[in-house]
Amino acid sequence: MSRLRLIKSLPHWTIAGFTNVFIALMLTGCGNDDFSDLETFIKTEQAKPKGPIEPLPEIKIVEPFVFKPEGLRDPFAPLEQAEQAENGENVEGTGLRPDTSRPKEELEAYPLDSLRMVGTVNMQGTLWGLVKASDGTIYRVQVGNYLGKNYGKIIRIVGDKIEIMEMISDKPGKWREQQQSLALTE
Repeated sequence: MSRLRLIKSLPHWTIAGFTNVFIALMLTGCGNDDFSDLETFIKTEQAKPKGPIEPLPEIKIVEPFVFKPEGLRDPFAPLEQAEQAENGENVEGTGLRPDTSRPKEELEAYPLDSLRMVGTVNMQGTLWGLVKASDGTIYRVQVGNYLGKNYGKIIRIVGDKIEIMEMISDKPGKWREQQQSLALTE
């Protein structure tokens, strides 16, 4: 006879009785009336001296700032228009300035100091420079190509260097040329 049949054959009150006896036995382990360690802990904590309550931190008073825009340039106007309005002169006619309407070339995404010249290639009578970018890609460039963040234009390629003319902004609307070069490194 299997155990399941044996349990089913017992009267209902017998199973309930076994369960109650089991629970009673388990609870007898929790019936210890010795709370001396808890009472000792409470007495030692109550015997400790009470310290003063720390005062709240002082609230710092912040002086209000009143914005007075008189005499300041409009922050939403482009710098060229603001300078033109201040000086009363036409900024477009100041001479030297980069061509911002032309599409950017790939090497203009890298700062000039992150580019390295790694060689030259002579193809059909034209000397090309080989420039390695910081991501490891090698680009082929020729005179007239642009590179670097400062509108650098290649003006000459020789066997051991690439000469570049950059346009540096001194202040809004004022530009100057600066010659740089990439020397052969590898």
